[in-house]
Amino acid sequence: MIIGSKMLFVMSGWGTGYSLRCEIVDYSRSPTALRMARTCWLYYISKFIELLDTIFFVLRKKNSQVTFLHVFHHTIMPWTWWFGVKFAAGGLGTFHAFLNTAVHVVMYSYYGLCALGPAYQKYLWWKKYLTSLQLVQFVIITIHIGQFFFMEDCNYQFPVFLYVIMSYGCIFLLLFLHFWYRAYTKGQRLPKTVKNGICKNKDH
Repeated sequence: MIIGSKMLFVMSGWGTGYSLRCEIVDYSRSPTALRMARTCWLYYISKFIELLDTIFFVLRKKNSQVTFLHVFHHTIMPWTWWFGVKFAAGGLGTFHAFLNTAVHVVMYSYYGLCALGPAYQKYLWWKKYLTSLQLVQFVIITIHIGQFFFMEDCNYQFPVFLYVIMSYGCIFLLLFLHFWYRAYTKGQRLPKTVKNGICKNKDH
């Protein structure tokens, strides 16, 4: 699903002509516009699939994994993305989703290795860099959206969405920095052993 979403975002615009600066929403019925709209809806649906993480944590009584960061992310994204796909399925405001799908490909590859059991634990040394990748993601998103406020001739139709995206970028950056501090500076959530094919300390 995640890899499919990533490919769709590339094919729908960000790899086939979208500008990294001003890109307005295309409301025409051109193949490119319709493809991007479908891609945005698929991404929106994937946010609900990700909610299964929380359900599985609760069912397995892994309450320590249901952190504020986890709950905030998985509850706020589906709600706000409904407005995105309803009114602005394309354009400048979709860059963060394009980038997020790339990060999720790496993230779920890590979780997949975790699920293979203790024999694959030696391949999980890069957990710390996964959190770094997530931090870099939010920095790039914030910078990318921030450039809009210095453009004089960008007629993006829903500036309010860009304010929301930039706010989320800053909030998630702070939350992940806090996670980083607890996990790798104070050592409260350093990687533990893998037991019964379950990877502990799942970030998010």
